[in-house]
Amino acid sequence: MGDNTFSFDAFAQHAFYNNVIRQLVTLANLKPGQRVMDLGAGTGAVTRLLVDKVAGQKGAEVIAVEPSSSALEIARQNLADIRGTLINFVQSKAEQLTDIVSKPMDAIFFCNAIHLVKEKARVVEEIWTSLRKGGVFTFNTTFFEGAEPPESQQFYKRWMLRALRLLKGRYDLSPTREKAEARQRLSEAEYEQLVQDHGFNVKSKEMVRVEMPMESFEDISGYELWIRGILPGIPLDIGAKVLKDALAETATELGLAFSPRNWLLMVAQKT
Repeated sequence: MGDNTFSFDAFAQHAFYNNVIRQLVTLANLKPGQRVMDLGAGTGAVTRLLVDKVAGQKGAEVIAVEPSSSALEIARQNLADIRGTLINFVQSKAEQLTDIVSKPMDAIFFCNAIHLVKEKARVVEEIWTSLRKGGVFTFNTTFFEGAEPPESQQFYKRWMLRALRLLKGRYDLSPTREKAEARQRLSEAEYEQLVQDHGFNVKSKEMVRVEMPMESFEDISGYELWIRGILPGIPLDIGAKVLKDALAETATELGLAFSPRNWLLMVAQKT
């Protein structure tokens, strides 16, 4: 059985997250019978949406690719109700994509994960090679320059400062100086240039503003990569506790039930 501790699964259950993903999938204009890939599939929320779009015609296939064995096992469990051999689960990194693609794909999705990749140019090149001519590369991220609207800055600043104080006061710990890849952000223009430099034309892009409930910030505070990004070097259980407690105090202090955040959605076509 997969270990759901510190996974993305709780955050992925929020309605706003699924709405953003559905909007992204709609932009890609998938057709029944296509072969598509969910790169960085996590626990399978996006994979299910892709199955709904391509199922029903001969040749349809969804490949769920995920580097974490525990997340992949949770995805298998979450998608166990889908019959037949429509989904293939593959444990692999995005940087090794061409090693697992035997036939060109019609579409590759990389949802809420491209910011985690250190060698973004290499991954985009792998995606380009793995797609058929005319195939689409579709991704989104909420970790880019401009993701936090100006009116949300006070919330984030107070939350993070309070978390650091709690960490020091309770445990006499401080994060290391390591900077996680997710905190080394590109701008919207840089993401567009990245895909264009590797032979893609940007078909569509959208900036979606989402009013995220405090419950979603609590759930993301229990996610391994979020904890490591904000509090590098801190044990996950301590990091999660500190972030959640600091969040509750900050939300109460500011009287917040929601905070806005921008999501970048982009669809690029292989020329």
